[in-house]
Amino acid sequence: MENLVAVLICLPFLLALLPLAVSNEKARGCVIYAGGAVILLLSVITAVLWFQDGTTLIFDLPASEIFDKIILAGDFILMFVIIWLSVKHHKTVISFLSVIQTGLVVWVELFGPKVEHTAHIRLDWLSFIMILIIGVIGVAIGIYAVGYMHGYHKHHKDIRDRRRFFFAMIFLFYGAMFGLVTSMNIIWLYFFWEITSVCSFLLIGYTGTKEAVDNSFRALWMNLLGGLAIAVAIVYAIYAEGTVNLYDIIENGKNAGLLIPIAMLAFACLTKSAQFPFSGWLLGAMVAPTPSSALLHSATMVKAGVYLLVRLSVALNGNSVGQMVYIIGGFTFFAASLLAISQSDGKKVLAYSTISNLGLIVACAGVGYEETSWAAIFLIIFHAVSKSMLFQCVGAIENATGSRDIEDMQGLAVRYPKLAFVLMVGIAGMFLAPFGMLISKWAALRAFVNAPSTLMVLFIVFGSSTTMFYWTKWFAKILGLHESRGEDVTQPSEYISMYFHAVFLILLCVGFPIVSKHVIEPMMLDMYGVSSPVLSEGNIAIMVIMVCAIFVVPTINYLLTRKVKDQPVIVYMGGANAGDNKNFVDSEGEAKELQISNWYMGEWFGEDKIFRPSVAFGTLMLVIFLCVIIGGAI
Repeated sequence: MENLVAVLICLPFLLALLPLAVSNEKARGCVIYAGGAVILLLSVITAVLWFQDGTTLIFDLPASEIFDKIILAGDFILMFVIIWLSVKHHKTVISFLSVIQTGLVVWVELFGPKVEHTAHIRLDWLSFIMILIIGVIGVAIGIYAVGYMHGYHKHHKDIRDRRRFFFAMIFLFYGAMFGLVTSMNIIWLYFFWEITSVCSFLLIGYTGTKEAVDNSFRALWMNLLGGLAIAVAIVYAIYAEGTVNLYDIIENGKNAGLLIPIAMLAFACLTKSAQFPFSGWLLGAMVAPTPSSALLHSATMVKAGVYLLVRLSVALNGNSVGQMVYIIGGFTFFAASLLAISQSDGKKVLAYSTISNLGLIVACAGVGYEETSWAAIFLIIFHAVSKSMLFQCVGAIENATGSRDIEDMQGLAVRYPKLAFVLMVGIAGMFLAPFGMLISKWAALRAFVNAPSTLMVLFIVFGSSTTMFYWTKWFAKILGLHESRGEDVTQPSEYISMYFHAVFLILLCVGFPIVSKHVIEPMMLDMYGVSSPVLSEGNIAIMVIMVCAIFVVPTINYLLTRKVKDQPVIVYMGGANAGDNKNFVDSEGEAKELQISNWYMGEWFGEDKIFRPSVAFGTLMLVIFLCVIIGGAI
């Protein structure tokens, strides 16, 4: 197992060199497909082999001393890359964050007190789940990206083609995430954490436009703040606790009340998971090509933050750090869902939805109960699949129609039925029963009611209501009045990934109770020492009925109506219909065109109304709680 994990972490870094070396587009595509297939196979084999035993494994990688030196050198390389790019783009001040945090980590590692040797790698239920998310969902995004980037550069001839660099960054992302979710040495975790920050920075700035460069540096400095917080946690843990073992730090926070490193790690998680006041970097990431958005939002970047928070959750229950986390998370869930209402840009709706859903995961982890952690894990799983599929679908729609505006998706079910099918499955997965996002929200709500936490109950109730509002608007638009069918230019590799996600999401829905019983409940036992089923037999029976209603009833309807010829229905439009359901003559004899549009309530929930106050509130909460935590430690 040690050798297999070493290969799983190291191989993507080596495979990142191949796209850089292959200039021919078709050959490069084959290399990416083959490399992705190998990573997918390795991640599944690793997960299956571990699952057969299901016990926590703690070990060192072969030649771990060499890896320690490579990681030390890697810290310097990342620092110099950030300095060079910051100077190049006249944003030198940002580089000081990298210099400070790298200096702290290197100094304490070389000249700080010696700590007892700790193993570097840990495989358990949470890392098992994350390995599958990265290896399966992440690789599917890479496969999608081959076809998408081909179409992207056909439509954006003004943007320099740097696809070789783009795919190299994707493979680096895979390796960094595998390393991050298996590392129990906090210095190793810091190194992989910083790689994800630098890779996301480079991907966001892919197009090279001023907007892309500015947004990439915003993402960089916000995530460097998180890296600095981890560096502070490392220094404190070495000097005050004599350890670099993440799980010793968690136990010390839980049992001995040593909350400073827990608070610093939690702060880093809030930056990486784009919670207020750090949400701006994830919104700015929308300028990047769609595969970057899918990767950042679903399988990698933001999942690093919520992954680590779930790790910390047992040390967050009932203390000020946990209060900081769940208040900021709950508020972000509510505020971002309000902001999503006012957006008509499909990618921006998905961005705010991502921030909102991450807020709920963060809140669940911050409370730290068994039931809320159960909900957080399921939210991570279903969000990874649904949001990856939605971003890919919106990107394909943009390539096919030239727009990603929701208003331009009118009648998509007829114009582009295959894309509409994927989009509708993804939207359903986000807010309809019996898909896991809704069930996980229900579990979280029940846990907060039992806690009791009135504030969190209000956040979830009103946040879920607004979530249903903007998803329903989009869903209805797809099924509205339509035009003639358009030319679908979506590449086969894009459909392979999107259909895979759709089938996977449906299987997860059907197998929800099985995953809960055989994966999540053992994980809760490992984390909390006790495990009680969150889903009762009655709940499972209701889920089965819902599945039947979703899949059986439409099938029966299709069988009964398949021989009926499609006949257009002439609708009333405030005048005499011209016969095409698009034009009419009003009462004064004037010819008019029917205009149908959603109401986005920008005057109430627009970014100019809510975003800055939300940033201010998040900042205020962070400052107050960090002062309380640090003051209490002093």
